[in-house]
Amino acid sequence: MADKPTAALDYLAKPDKHPPLPVCAVFGDETFLRRQAIIRLRSAVLGGDDGDFSLTTFEGRGTPLRDVHEELSTVAMFGGGRRLVVVEGADDFVSRWRAELEDYIAKPSRSGVLVLDLKSLPANTRLYKMIAADGLLIDCRAPTPARLTKWLADWAKRRHGVQLNPAAADVLAEIVGPELGLLDQELAKLALTAGDDRKITPEMVQRNVGGWRAKTTWEMLDAAMDGNVAKAMLQLDRLLSSGEQPIGLLGQISASLRRFAAATRLVLQAEAARRRINLRGALEQAGVRSFVLQKAERQLRLLGRHRGAQLYRWLLQADLDLKGKSTMPPRLVLERLIVRLSAPQSKTR
Repeated sequence: MADKPTAALDYLAKPDKHPPLPVCAVFGDETFLRRQAIIRLRSAVLGGDDGDFSLTTFEGRGTPLRDVHEELSTVAMFGGGRRLVVVEGADDFVSRWRAELEDYIAKPSRSGVLVLDLKSLPANTRLYKMIAADGLLIDCRAPTPARLTKWLADWAKRRHGVQLNPAAADVLAEIVGPELGLLDQELAKLALTAGDDRKITPEMVQRNVGGWRAKTTWEMLDAAMDGNVAKAMLQLDRLLSSGEQPIGLLGQISASLRRFAAATRLVLQAEAARRRINLRGALEQAGVRSFVLQKAERQLRLLGRHRGAQLYRWLLQADLDLKGKSTMPPRLVLERLIVRLSAPQSKTR
């Protein structure tokens, strides 16, 4: 039993350290991590192929609690005598049956394991606290950039049998963005191009990942940062028309924009402390690579400190809106961000 959630990356690295308990909650905004965590839980509960006869999956919206309870109470003929019941997209299910679920967690069936697949599970709720005390919580929120790079190297070796050095992992994350499912797909493609040494270099990533889409994405961002709205919108239309997903596009440009935001914050903090720091030094500290420093310095000057200080908020708002917080069409969410990046400096924006 644990009193706090287990990070999904920690769980996936060592699932044996976190055995499934009668009630498990897999929650967070990273769909890929939730899916991988459920796969590991299924293996831990049911074992081999015959165990799948003891697996029942429900769609959260519209499923009565009694159906879930009946499945959990039925003794399984396979899978070591235990049943696994997964409620996918369980946010609505939890909202409708919260009190009854709390009663169930207090006295769960010993013949089954219930897995709730959730986009969010607030830590201040009684349900969260009960699962934390007597069940298993797996936190599937997106990892930090530093953790993402390390995960890429570990996942490349464990899942795809290739060595991905830190520099190659950085390039891959910058091209693709922090979408783990897309990163896994690109790693699978890279593994097919690896030679006998099974090593993936930054040059291989740049040559094989993204193609014209990656180039167009950076051209779109450059045009926006240079104030060329028309060109940026044209590139956005090309990308969306080719089937590129809006959340993937946001992920790809967010890494660069977060560096601009971090550099702005360093400059403002230095000024508040009456210390001197030049813009190039701030960009270097924020992780901007040397070969793009000159361009980045020019773009950040065009952006200005006021808009640079708002980048974190704009990126968070765009991310939440694309994930369902807003009814605004995804294209308009990205167009709004482009306009904000391209507009002349203003004290009121």
